[in-house]
Amino acid sequence: MQSVKLCLAFLFLSVACNAQTQEDSLENERLAKMINLSEVVVRTDVNIPKFMERVKNDSSFYKAFKNLHVLGFTSLNDIRIVDKKGNGKAGMQSRTVQTRAYGCRTMEIVSETTQGDFYDKKRNYNYYTAELYAGLFFTNGRICGENNIVAGTSFSARGKSGTEKHKEQLKMLFFNPGKKIPGIPFIGEKINIFDPDVAELYDFSIDQVDYEGKQAYLFTVKAKEDLSSGKRNKIVIDNMVTWFDAKTMEVMARNYKLSYDAGVYDFDVQMEVEMTKFGEYLVPKTLRYTGNWDVILKKRERGMFTATLFDFKAEQ
Repeated sequence: MQSVKLCLAFLFLSVACNAQTQEDSLENERLAKMINLSEVVVRTDVNIPKFMERVKNDSSFYKAFKNLHVLGFTSLNDIRIVDKKGNGKAGMQSRTVQTRAYGCRTMEIVSETTQGDFYDKKRNYNYYTAELYAGLFFTNGRICGENNIVAGTSFSARGKSGTEKHKEQLKMLFFNPGKKIPGIPFIGEKINIFDPDVAELYDFSIDQVDYEGKQAYLFTVKAKEDLSSGKRNKIVIDNMVTWFDAKTMEVMARNYKLSYDAGVYDFDVQMEVEMTKFGEYLVPKTLRYTGNWDVILKKRERGMFTATLFDFKAEQ
């Protein structure tokens, strides 16, 4: 009887997996018909449904940041908070060196200058922009037991609240632009630009270009300009431009702009990320961020930062 139950369960899972695969395939076929192709891409006879499948399932962007947990590197950090006129309110510029040894990473602050009320008396950050930056590039104390495995990784804000919940949601937005994000009021479904129903609000295009001496696919997603006000209110990702290595399909660079006004909160964020290779590792070398956030019961925050990473080193 037990073996029969196992066989039935296996059969059910097989049918479910096949159904999902077929559904994904049909979705990719539908997406492929919505994409504008340059003459170069048309001549190279790229399989567009398979291309879209790789774009949707890309993990190289996230893995590049995970690689920072298993490597040493030097970082030039510039964080600035401004008022509505663009005048500086607070800021911090520093040079830090991360070391990875014996399965652990630590960070040394080589130099640092601050302006305004960047820190409180206990050296906690007074600004959310600084907390976001620190979560990406700073190491607090000694952190051990990390790896750079991304297979099977899923982001979830379940069980978290307050700042930690918002950080996790931002990670989902940052590392998986274009995919549904649960738990963010009003925009969870709207961010899923690869859903054919949402995709109808965008113009997609693929071109083949040269990027820093390498052949790359330039994949562009941009909100349509002639949308009605009702449909315009469904837009969260205004545009996203990604350069994929033509041979490996790893992300070489990505620029994107996101904005939304939900009444109780609004944001307008722009990011530019450039990658480089250190041996077999894909890593970010430059990240530029400009953000304007307003959350109910909190003061509006306008912040920007630039991270410049170099001198990567393998674990000692």
